[in-house]
Amino acid sequence: MKINANNPGEYISQLPDERQEAFQKLRQTILDHLPEGFEERMSYGMIGYVVPHERYPAGYHCDPKLPLPFINIASQKNFIALYHMGIYANPDLMEWFTTAYPLHCKTRLDMGKSCIRFKKVNDIPFELIGQLVSKVTAEEWIQCYETRLR
Repeated sequence: MKINANNPGEYISQLPDERQEAFQKLRQTILDHLPEGFEERMSYGMIGYVVPHERYPAGYHCDPKLPLPFINIASQKNFIALYHMGIYANPDLMEWFTTAYPLHCKTRLDMGKSCIRFKKVNDIPFELIGQLVSKVTAEEWIQCYETRLR
């Protein structure tokens, strides 16, 4: 599902009606819990939360012109996706999240390496997502990223 948008509001306005409210709530949950040092911007055709070049001049190793990605949210064909690079890079964070998930949600966790998929908008555990977002500071993410990059 490709959405051409210049900003998060434009992105959300193009979503199917049945997803807009939940997606906006997911975005607001992230913004409410996002540690200082990250910025929201469009990234890879999704809404992204990145470490800007002002804070991490090296940028993303795959394309140094891009800021260091951390979280993205997207509306895919059959689900809403939350991509959290910290879960992929930090086994302790992954363990915490997979253990906490059943305490917040009745549905089975549908997850790839960094992608958490929500097929039903009513099954998004917003409180847990807020906790997840707040667990990694920009400095911690940079340190983790550089450690994994080596």
